[in-house]
Amino acid sequence: MFKNKLSIDNIRKYIVGIDKKAVLRNGQKSRYIFFDNAASTPVLLPVLEKVNEFLGWYSSIHRGTGYKSIISTAAYEDSRKIIGDFLNLDMEKNTVIYVKNTTEAVNKLSYRLGLNKEDIAIVSLMEHHSNDLPWRSKCKTVHINLLKDGSLDIKDLENKLQSYNNKVKLVAITGCSNVTGYINDIHSIAALSHRYGARIFVDAAQLAPHRNINMKGYNGDDYIDFLAISAHKIYAPFGTGVLVGPKAVFQNGEPEYTGGGTVISVSEHNVFYTAPPEKEESGTPNVVGAIALATAINVIKEIGMDKIIEHEIKLTEYFLDKLSLIPQIEIYSNTNKALIPHMAGVISFNVKHISHSFLASLLAHEGGIGVRNGCFCAHPYVHRLLNLSPRDISRIQQDLIFGKLKDIPGLVRVSFGMYNTIEEINIFIDVLKYIVENIDSLSKEYKYLESKGEYVPKAFPKDIYTEFTL
Repeated sequence: MFKNKLSIDNIRKYIVGIDKKAVLRNGQKSRYIFFDNAASTPVLLPVLEKVNEFLGWYSSIHRGTGYKSIISTAAYEDSRKIIGDFLNLDMEKNTVIYVKNTTEAVNKLSYRLGLNKEDIAIVSLMEHHSNDLPWRSKCKTVHINLLKDGSLDIKDLENKLQSYNNKVKLVAITGCSNVTGYINDIHSIAALSHRYGARIFVDAAQLAPHRNINMKGYNGDDYIDFLAISAHKIYAPFGTGVLVGPKAVFQNGEPEYTGGGTVISVSEHNVFYTAPPEKEESGTPNVVGAIALATAINVIKEIGMDKIIEHEIKLTEYFLDKLSLIPQIEIYSNTNKALIPHMAGVISFNVKHISHSFLASLLAHEGGIGVRNGCFCAHPYVHRLLNLSPRDISRIQQDLIFGKLKDIPGLVRVSFGMYNTIEEINIFIDVLKYIVENIDSLSKEYKYLESKGEYVPKAFPKDIYTEFTL
């Protein structure tokens, strides 16, 4: 399909920006190591090349009779088929709706399900805010408890489904946690939900880059009703997401955004809406984003998800082995080797007596390593992992409201992509050990910026962050 054969062994050659260097506190440049893939993955070179190729033919889609418009429309609609195939979706029954990201997808679905305050949505406590907050404002939201290790309490889910029988309209669950990397058994959860008359929505933003997805299911009752993914989590940029679900759900009622592209006819006194997915895609859509996402998916398919899984499991096992040897480390993800195949390469941890925000800054400025720190838009989950009391949480919220950001509890997160390497992990571990062993002297070289809630070197190198400007 592509000019060169892509594989897990040569994929680094096809990562845009892989050769970029970071400026360290000492002014030297170091190869940039990106361990923040759970936030956004880098772009694949084949995606960039396909986008550049398409831009020569780019035109506004649908209803255009011009040559470029016809080509653009065909490419846009073909991209839905590629996504449908990637998700093993029944395209006769379901529709692929383009949105900006997973967050918009969840919000759109929350408006279109026609929920009221008497309805119940069951949501897990490990969710990203984007799969929690939209349901809170539309219906009664009940949370699934967690086990001591931070994984989902399936017995509690079943108890709640039994208790609220017939009132539960939806079970909203993440396919893969963006904090601990735990992969939920979405098909058994789907079968359980369907048994009690509830539909299931899966936030697959973290799941899609790391595991195969089969929306049809395996046993008849374990199919997935609704699912969302984001392009920026799976090696494509351009602000594109996808919401997938039954056409019937979107055929009736008004879309939450109305306007151009959503209608068949409008008079001075009435309006007739078109069928989904066009009904749900108001305005001129992000055609370039759709092309980018479809191309990224084609790359994933060519490499083979089985190869990606095998590689990322090796990275995760190796990283956890090395990390656990550092005495000051507290790990909040799974450390049981037998369970690693059931998690993505997303590991959260802390170093005793070093704040998460300071540690993340030290990794960046001493080692050129990009990680994420904080609560990762999953505050309730991190609160549970840190065993914070209601009183602790109340105090933290008060501090945040008044802009007191220093010493707010959180975690440091490392997250792998299919292109990361053992060598990069070795560099990370060496830098982390250096930081732990020299924290007293390093602390004297940094200052805390109250206005930003960040730790920065007291003496910044000249011309830092100026490699790219507008």
